Amino acid sequence: MAHFPATPSFTGFNTPSRIEADIYDLAHQGSIPPELSGAFFRVQPDPQYPPRLGDDIAFNGDGMITRFHFHDGQCDFRQRWAKTDKWQLEHDAGAGLFGAYRNPLTDDDRVQGKIRGTANTNAWIHGGKLYALKEDSPALVMDPATMETLGYTWFNGKMTGQTFTAHPKIDPATGNMIAFGYAASGLCSDDCTYYEVTPEGELIHEIWFKAPYYNMMHDFAITEDYALFHIVPSIGSWDRLERGLPHFGFDTSLPVYLGVLPRRAGASADDIRWFKRDNCFASHVMNAFQEGTKIHFDTPEAKNNMFPFFPDVDGAPFDPVAASSYLTRWTVDMASNGDGFAAITRLTETVGEFPRIDDRFAGLPYRYGWMLEMDMRRPCELRGGSAAGMLMNCLFLKDHRTGAEQHWWCGPVSSLQEPCFIPRAKDAPEGDGWVVQVCNRLEEARSDLLLFDALAIEKGPIATINIPIRLRFGLHGNWADADAIGLAA
Repeated sequence: MAHFPATPSFTGFNTPSRIEADIYDLAHQGSIPPELSGAFFRVQPDPQYPPRLGDDIAFNGDGMITRFHFHDGQCDFRQRWAKTDKWQLEHDAGAGLFGAYRNPLTDDDRVQGKIRGTANTNAWIHGGKLYALKEDSPALVMDPATMETLGYTWFNGKMTGQTFTAHPKIDPATGNMIAFGYAASGLCSDDCTYYEVTPEGELIHEIWFKAPYYNMMHDFAITEDYALFHIVPSIGSWDRLERGLPHFGFDTSLPVYLGVLPRRAGASADDIRWFKRDNCFASHVMNAFQEGTKIHFDTPEAKNNMFPFFPDVDGAPFDPVAASSYLTRWTVDMASNGDGFAAITRLTETVGEFPRIDDRFAGLPYRYGWMLEMDMRRPCELRGGSAAGMLMNCLFLKDHRTGAEQHWWCGPVSSLQEPCFIPRAKDAPEGDGWVVQVCNRLEEARSDLLLFDALAIEKGPIATINIPIRLRFGLHGNWADADAIGLAA
């Protein structure tokens, strides 16, 4: 029988859900715009079976994909497992067979050498396919209409790396998916790969390169001419795994790098240029763009590690104040002769993470960015439903052109999950549309889906869509128009 441990990763709002369901026409308050036609996909780590070793971190749960289908002023719900090789092997065995997060040394002998990916980090749409992504494995393909799992892809055998990022980008000019993989030749290796995939699913570029050191390369950015890789010292090694330590640990003694790889035809690893700066923590990227010879890279930056479950390599205690992240612009100048940064500029005094933009402006000069805000000044009666236990209690909008900011607070007994922008039309001006996000109703142990006017979030949601079940904390999600994924309008 399934007995989950009475630990923070498996109790309260983090209690495993394990629900596959279809719910037609969810109840809602307010008004869902009738012209809104398409689907918001998001993913949550949701363990199918209790952890093999007695406890686990939340990031190691199996991927569960949720789809909210908007049409005719209503919203339908569908939720399905991302049936990875791991999920299927454990399903057939009726028990957990894979051990600690990214540590194959702790696995059951029956699954040695099998793909350990959980497909639990992003739900991504490209070329009419739904990709369930986890950065330690290939991309898992699902049917966005039926949500049935089709299996891992190596893009017609052309992908030679072992891993595919959880954070691809779409080039606005070509429609191609730009991606990368780290630990591409095997666990804890410093080998990386750069990929470019057409909407038809053809891999047309693959470049292998070396990182300055092995680390958790969770996100990256593109500009019109470059791919940008930030190297931050959440490091790992086989020695750590053999000693039973968490796969990653944060090393405050190492510098941070920004790698700039030209995206032109014929580019190679020899063309990558590494810029170096002092130690900090940065994970997700809001956007990047070029301005003459300068490249601007916008990321939430913290003084120290944000993940308490990936502890300091020297045993220093977790510092929540130093873990506070502020949207920061890193600027490098390709015309310079050195490897230093041209500027590092804090863009706001708001503490936040999970940055999002109008994705039609990926890699281009942009005006608007949304984030999950962590406002400790607000009353808080209950906490939960957030990655790493962070208090994510506000939606935040930054206007980079005017400097104006908007904030919307979800109240003392709720928390929020990552926002996602939906354009009003394919050719609508930047920011003209809606923002959608899940809200955790901690007191009632259930969830709502909130829909905002994207540029007037301070007015609150225009529609609150009631989900009669509890969605666990989710990581990332994306929108797709109905005609792009074979759904009825």
